[in-house]
Amino acid sequence: MVQEDLRDLLESYSQGKMSLEEAVGRIRILGYRRVGEMAKLDVCRAARIGIPEAILAEGKEKKNLVEIALAHLEETGSVIITRVSDEQIDALRCVELPAGAKLEHNARARTVVIRSLPRRQEAGSVGILAAGTADVPVAEEARVVAWEMGCHVVTEYDVGVAGIHRLFPCLERMADVDVFVVAAGREGTLPAVVAGLVEAPVIGLPVSTGYGLGGGGLAALYSMLQSCSVLAVVNVDAGFVAGAYAAKIAMQKAYRKKQY
Repeated sequence: MVQEDLRDLLESYSQGKMSLEEAVGRIRILGYRRVGEMAKLDVCRAARIGIPEAILAEGKEKKNLVEIALAHLEETGSVIITRVSDEQIDALRCVELPAGAKLEHNARARTVVIRSLPRRQEAGSVGILAAGTADVPVAEEARVVAWEMGCHVVTEYDVGVAGIHRLFPCLERMADVDVFVVAAGREGTLPAVVAGLVEAPVIGLPVSTGYGLGGGGLAALYSMLQSCSVLAVVNVDAGFVAGAYAAKIAMQKAYRKKQY
């Protein structure tokens, strides 16, 4: 946060020009941490919108990634890093972490989570389905994010429409979840099928599997966007977005349940 902005804000509050609620809201908007000349970390994002800032590792030099991750960890007590390469994970593992901090690497999801504080108290439940085994890495990215945001997560993989009978026992197991994330490549049919069978909201997650005409996730994306069933759709391979959006829905539903 820029010191001059904070000083002006606090002076306005002390002079009665704004309420306490307005001052808190303004502080959340202004809060960030500079990391040299390369980054401005939005360390108040989770408090502001309920979704933490994540670090996209793709395109970052190992040294810069480490510096950004440690700064984020210092400010918030946890950090999610996505799309981590083998070289980057090696660099992160060589870093001396603060006392009590732990690093968790999910090789399938290509994610790293570093945490020095306990995980957020569990609230809300997310069901994650993957049509094929090739769709699992993106589904796992969604799972890691929803879990780190404090949700209970249930997963079932390899339940695509080529063998639709595999799906129904999974849906019975997930009958009480608050929201579904359904990852599918190729023709991307599974999210529309699930959305036509369950009451909970469904988020379609197209995956860049498939080949030839419509490959790279394009056919899956088009199929989900054209679904007759009602569902929301994120971008191709956007596991973080799907997981975060699902967690936000689940946590809000859990909060409302507590109110009644």
